[in-house]
Amino acid sequence: MTYRLYYWPTIQGRGEFVRLALEAVGAEYEDVGRGPEGPDFGAVSAVLWGEQPGPPPFAPPVLEAGGRLIAQTANILLYLGPRHGLAPEGELDRLWVHQLQLTIADWVVEIHDTHHPVGAQLYYEDQKPEAARRAEGFREHRLPKFLGYFERVLDDHVDGGWLAGGSMTYADLSLFQVVEGLRYAFPDAMGRAEYSAPRVTLLHERVRDLPRITAYLNSERRIPFNEDGIFRHYPELDA
Repeated sequence: MTYRLYYWPTIQGRGEFVRLALEAVGAEYEDVGRGPEGPDFGAVSAVLWGEQPGPPPFAPPVLEAGGRLIAQTANILLYLGPRHGLAPEGELDRLWVHQLQLTIADWVVEIHDTHHPVGAQLYYEDQKPEAARRAEGFREHRLPKFLGYFERVLDDHVDGGWLAGGSMTYADLSLFQVVEGLRYAFPDAMGRAEYSAPRVTLLHERVRDLPRITAYLNSERRIPFNEDGIFRHYPELDA
């Protein structure tokens, strides 16, 4: 089956967590918004507002699989995981991986809110004082708390080296993406914080060195980080 992924064509955003899972397993997929003639925002909007089968999704990413539309990043990964060897077999173990993904989703919201603490409808320039205050709290408290949590999870499964033990799951791929994004957005703060999270750093390296992931990262399919996505580098927020 060839999947169809609907996501904004010029940013990594939340769609990147789905792309990484599809790339890691070598699944065939069409990145609908990135057509042969350039970015196609209309194709992505159409799946939200057009006449589609089934209930409408609220926002991208949306995955079309077998004629069904599946939305919400964690929900899409919950679907893909057991079908492509990116989730454990047992129900409780699958729920554990889903729980980790939901925790990552919470983290991503907090990262986004460092540059948009007042509202997503405003430009960053309209909320810079509030962003500076929010980013300070994130650097000093929330970043080490989240990193410390995942370090503790990896310490519990030290023999396997992955978040769920001996096999990589989609949660490992997502943690890799968060580390990548934070290194871009907060290079100084992340450089300090990672000293206390060596297992997270090692997991990041293991994912990066997977042949399919390495190939993807070096390809044109990987959209560069930029100041329109979730992970944005504003030097004044990385004080």
